[in-house]
Formats: sequence, C-alpha cells, structure tokens
Amino acid sequence: MSILLTRRTYFAVLPLVTVLAGTATGALAQNGTINPMNTPQLVPRPAKMTLGKGVFTLSNRVFIEAKDADAVREAQFFAASLAPATGFTPRIEDHVDGRGADSISFKLDPNSGLGDEGYRLNVSRGRITVVAQKPAGLFYAGQTMRQLLPSAIYAPTVQKGVVWQMPAVTIEDKPRFAWRGLMMDSGRYFFPVADVKRFIDLMAQQKMNTFHWHLTEDQGWRLEIKKYPLLTEVGSVRSESPRAGARNQGDGTPYRGFYTQAEAREVVAYAAQRHITVVPEIEIPGHAAAAITAYPQLGNTDIPNYAPKVLTRWGVHPYTFAPKEETFAFLEDVLSEVMAIFPSKVIHIGGDEAPTSQWNQSAFARDFMTKNGIKELHGVQSYFTTRVGKFLNAHGRDFIGWDEILEGGLAPNAIVMSWRGESGAIAAANQNHPVVMASNSAYYLDYGQGRGGTEPETIGGYVPLRRTYSFEPSASLAPDKAHFLLGVQGQLWAEYIKDMPKLEYMAYPRACAVAETGWSPMQVKDYGDFRARLETHVERLKAQGVNFRPLDVEVTPIATWKSGEVGEEWAEKTWDISSAIPKAGTYDVTFQYTQGTHRLDISWAQLEQNGMVLGRDEHTGLTGGATKDNVYHFVVTTLAPKQKVVLRARVRADGGNDSNGDISVVAK
Repeated sequence: MSILLTRRTYFAVLPLVTVLAGTATGALAQNGTINPMNTPQLVPRPAKMTLGKGVFTLSNRVFIEAKDADAVREAQFFAASLAPATGFTPRIEDHVDGRGADSISFKLDPNSGLGDEGYRLNVSRGRITVVAQKPAGLFYAGQTMRQLLPSAIYAPTVQKGVVWQMPAVTIEDKPRFAWRGLMMDSGRYFFPVADVKRFIDLMAQQKMNTFHWHLTEDQGWRLEIKKYPLLTEVGSVRSESPRAGARNQGDGTPYRGFYTQAEAREVVAYAAQRHITVVPEIEIPGHAAAAITAYPQLGNTDIPNYAPKVLTRWGVHPYTFAPKEETFAFLEDVLSEVMAIFPSKVIHIGGDEAPTSQWNQSAFARDFMTKNGIKELHGVQSYFTTRVGKFLNAHGRDFIGWDEILEGGLAPNAIVMSWRGESGAIAAANQNHPVVMASNSAYYLDYGQGRGGTEPETIGGYVPLRRTYSFEPSASLAPDKAHFLLGVQGQLWAEYIKDMPKLEYMAYPRACAVAETGWSPMQVKDYGDFRARLETHVERLKAQGVNFRPLDVEVTPIATWKSGEVGEEWAEKTWDISSAIPKAGTYDVTFQYTQGTHRLDISWAQLEQNGMVLGRDEHTGLTGGATKDNVYHFVVTTLAPKQKVVLRARVRADGGNDSNGDISVVAK
C-alpha cells in the first residue's frame, strides 16, 4: 500500500560583544545586571542583541511618545496589546519631555538603513527607544518588547501580582527573507472568521508576514463570488466527510461553509493591521470538482460517465477545468472579484495535482491541443497557467503556483512554490524565476510529529520539530541562484485538521521553527539553542490558551532502516543496539518511519545477546501513513557486560521497499 501518493501525503556566531539569546531564564542579579545565563528567550532569535544593566518597569505611569501618523498607529496597537493582562493602556503623546515619567519612544527614520521590516530597540532604566525605517519595523519591535516582558503578558485577562519588567538590552534586527508564511486550508474544513483571526494573531507574534489562504478544493468552494452564486450555494456543500479513524468510510453528515466577501475583507484588514499579507489561492486547473459541480459546463463534458459532484473523500481526483473560452471567461470573472477583495501583489493559482486523464479522454481537449500546437497533455496545464498568469499580470498582479506549473513549460513571470522536496525550487531558480520553499520534507506541518503511536490522526509522513528547524532552504540552490529564494512557508493541509485546537496542535511549536528560519540570520541558528528558548516560548503560547504540542524529551536514534533494505514480504532484520542497552533494566524500543512511499509493519521484536533471547514483545505495530503500537517493551533481567546486544524484528514495507526510518531506545 502506498501512503504518499499526493501533495498532502507525498512525501557562525555573533561577535563576542554580542550576547546570544537562548540560554536558561532566571532572576536578575542583585546589582540589576542580567547574567548571561538569563538572556531573554526571544523567538525568532534577533540578528544582534547586547545585554545592558537594570530593567525598565512598565506601569500605568508610562507614556508612549509617537509623532507622525504611522508611528502613532503602531504605538496604539502596542499599547492596546498590553491592556488585557496589565489592566492599563499607556497613553500616546507627541512628546514626553519634562513629564518626569518613564517613557517609550516610537520613531520612524527613513535614513536608518533598517529596511522595510527591521528595527532598532534600546531598553534602559526609565526609557525605551524604538527606531524603524517603515511601520512594520515598529510593529515587530512591539512583538519583541512583549517577549521581553513576563509570559503572563499574553494572558487574555488581568494578571495580579506580576511585576511588568523588561531587561535592559539593545537589539538591532531585521528579517532574512521577505516571505515568511503559513498556509491555512479552508477548502477541506471551514474555519470561522474568529479562528482565522486567531491564526493570524499567532503568526504575527512569530514575525511571520504572509497568510496563504487555500480557499477552493474538490471538497468545497469557500469564497463568495457574486457573479457565480452557485459556487457557494452548491459548491460549498458536500454530502459527508471521511470518518475519523476510517478515512475510506463516510460519516454521513453533510458539511458546508463559506466566507462572504465582507468577511474576507474583514480578514484582509485584520491581517494588514498586523503587517500580514493575505495571499488567496484559487485552484486552477485541478482540484476543481466543487466549482465544476456548481457549473458543469466548465468541465470536460464530452468524456464518458461525466458526473461531477462535490467530493467526499480526500486524495487526487480527475475533475479538471476544460480549456474552453467559457472556462477562461469564468476564471477571469472569478479572479477579478478576488483581486477586488485581496490587495496582495501575489495571487496563488494552485496548479498542483491536475490529472490529465479527462483531457486525454476529451475530443474537445484533444482538438484544442492540435489547434494550439500543444504536443503533450501537460501542455494544457501550461496553457492554463500562462493565460491566467497574463490576465493577472495585466491587472498589476504577480502569480504563484505549486511546482507542477513547471510541467509543460514554466509560464513567464511565474513564482514557484516548491513542495515536492527541493527539485521545483532548483528548476525554477535555474530558469531565473522566484521561488518559495514549502518542502514537504520539512514544512508540511500536517505530517506527524511524534515518535509514539499516541498522536492524533494525520495524513501520514513524519516531520519532527528538529527536522523543520534544521532544514536550510537555500542549501540546494546554486550560490548564484540563491537570490531567487523569496522565503519559506509552512503548510497545514486540513484533511485531518477539522477544528482550531487540532490546527494549533499541528502548527505549534513547528511554526516557530519555520518563523525563525524565515527571520534569523543563518549563521546564528542552532537547534539546541532554539530548543532551549522554546521552553519559555511555549509558556507564552500557554498563557493565551494555544493548544500547542508539548515539547518532547530529545531522543537520539540508535539505528535506522533505509529504502531498499526492507521488502514487501515479511522477513527478519537485525540491528546492533549495544550502546543503548548498557545494563539490565526496562527499555522501550520505538520504530519510527521518517520518509518514503511505504510504511513499515512490525510483527514482533526481541532483544538477543550471544544467541539468547533477553526479551520478546509480540504484537503488530505499524509506522508510516498511520502510526500505531510502534513501541516495543522489554524487561532485561540479565545482561553480559560489554557484549553485543541485537534487536531482531520481523518486518515488511507495506506495498514495496521504499521505507525509511529510525529506531530509538529509552530506558524506563
């Protein structure tokens, strides 16, 4: 059985004068100086940070100084963010000289050299100064200041008995990449506007700036289009959804939901206040069953057994738009309304997983290919991409698509979002096209993240926190092509994410890792340092009720299996795990799939030494598309010292031999 068949399942140091963020937190020293062991735990990690002496105490007597309109607006936003937990909102004044009160200054300086999103922050006793070149920089300085305060600042209600202090510090900071994104899939499951806003709030706290909103799918069309009301009257409703825990069975419950244009504009305005651009995605030419069900004439009507419906199962489905003038008129009408709602410079046109089977069966599509000199079926998709792209370009917009838009020829001016590993990014950059790295190997946050079988249901795959953080998006690009990399983005496909608690569990803390890669200079990144800072950062998430996944105890794998080493027939395989079993005791052995097309099944496992069985656990486990009972328990009562210990297991790769994974041992 293949588990990875679709996009959703496919599988340096700062100078010494600068103190690095990321060590353990603690109290101030008696002289008011922050010990290096008490460095502020900031996420993302700033480019440069130098600790000072003393603290700034925030109270209801503090003023915020801001003069021009943009600075005032950012100061007001920051002041309002303090009110829920502190119970007070600092007043905004155009000058604070002579008041004798502690103050915070927000200042825009077009000659600061800090770029569009950078800032310079100085915190000292009685005075904070914030300088930025653009308003976004002031906003991000505000996010940093909130992290400098106790984690309780994120609480939604007044917190009694908290001393609101920031350590003295100087920070100069700006992002590495211009595109720092997360994607929400509202096509599979509809998220109410309140949830979308919460998602955006959490993004802003991580200094992310691009909200990719996936709005159309085979299973539902989620955006009101006034010229085509059936898109939501018909296309937003499916008769049922896959059952939880039984993805090939239906739950028998109709499902519906869509955003009105007024609601979408509300989300756009909300995001803009937080310096986040909303990039809408309208899938073209595949993942179009819901649209074609609403308007059947847009599909390949001349194929056998043509009967479109809003689909009730996940996966890749054959319904694609037909290359008719009527279809292109429809798409231009839809995109015109989309552009009127979303001011984003970039519009996402999908382009992924567009099967060619219906075009191959359609006499009309075949005739269209002949008339337009299209020699192969992927060329039809390229025609769609090029024509729609020209329409968007003519209206002052750029367009982005998943890396399948490379097939059949890359359209002029296209931006490529590379999801199938890094090959799409390499191909696009080599053709001098901009790319966004969205690799499923690191940035698919709907993939599983835990080693045991107790995780909630996912679509499959395995992307632990360490892998997300450690992935370097520029590593595969030639040095002279790296400048085409716009940034990074995490994906949250929603086949198995039907509500906000599950979405938060899958996103955090891995989204923090994506954010730090997008923001922090490559040379200051270090996983151990990041993991230490997360201990504090998850307290910020906890204070605001985020359903984040708890941090794991770090486990180092002791052995692996690789593609080609395990076949689809049951066989015994052995691994030397001597270093993990140093003495008699109780041990848990975990088999964890990491990548590949096929999961691993385990029939039994046992520990051996000198041909003698030390312990045996006989139960069926699996790890891959689903992970269940993949931990094997052993009680070792006798062990010869300094002699080899072998793990033997009866295993198979379900459906082939492309399975990769690792084995870890934990003493209990």
